[in-house]
Amino acid sequence: MSGTLYVTGTPIGNLQDISFRAIETLKKVDVVVAEDTRRSLNLLNHYALGQKKLVSLAAAKERGRVSQVLHILKEGQDVALLTDAGMPGIADPGALVVEQCHREGIRVEVIPGASAVTAAFAASGFRGAFVFEGFLPRQKNLRRFLRAWATDSRVLVCFESPFRLRSTLEQIGQILGNREVFIAREMTKVHQQWFRGTVQQALEVFVEPVKGELTLVLEGAKSVEH
Repeated sequence: MSGTLYVTGTPIGNLQDISFRAIETLKKVDVVVAEDTRRSLNLLNHYALGQKKLVSLAAAKERGRVSQVLHILKEGQDVALLTDAGMPGIADPGALVVEQCHREGIRVEVIPGASAVTAAFAASGFRGAFVFEGFLPRQKNLRRFLRAWATDSRVLVCFESPFRLRSTLEQIGQILGNREVFIAREMTKVHQQWFRGTVQQALEVFVEPVKGELTLVLEGAKSVEH
C-alpha cells in the first residue's frame, strides 16, 4: 500500500503556534518534504522530533520533484509536506504534489495550522467576503489589476515585499483612492506591527525602509462609498 501525504501547517512566526496533531504527525512520518529544508530542520530540532529524511521542494524545483515524492509515497512511506510558514500550497509550493496524489489515488490528509491569510484578515477588523491574491503583480500589470479591482466590493488580502510596499500603496492611492488598509508586519514574531488606517496614513507611517514579512488587507469598493 502507498503511504500517506500529510499536508501539515507550520507556525507563521512564533514556534509555539503549532498544533499537537502536527507535532505527533511529524514524529511518525518517514520523510519530510520541505520548501526549505533548513527552516524545517530548525522546527524539527526545536521540538526534538528526531532525525528525518528531508527532501527539498523549493518553488523552483517543485515540478521536477513531484515524481520523486510520489515514488517515496508509493514505496509505502508516510510523508509530511511543509512550507516555511503556514499551510502548503497557499502562495507556497505543494499544490502540484497534492494534485498528483489525488490523481493517482494516494491518500492525502491535512493537518490544519496557522495561515498568514486568515490571521491578517481576522486581525484587520474588516468584514464580509475576501479574496486572497498571493503576491500582487508588478509595474504595469499591477496598475491593470488595480483598475480591474476598482468596483469589487470584496476585501483584498495579499502578500507584499517590504521593498515594494510604498510603491504599491502609492499606486493603490492613485487608482483606488484613499481606502482603509490593514498592514500586518512580522505576525506573531517579536517585532510584530499592526497598522490600520488610510492609504495616505500608511505612507506616513512606513517611511523608513521596511523590513520583515508583510500581509496587506485592503477594504472593498462598497465600504468606501459615502
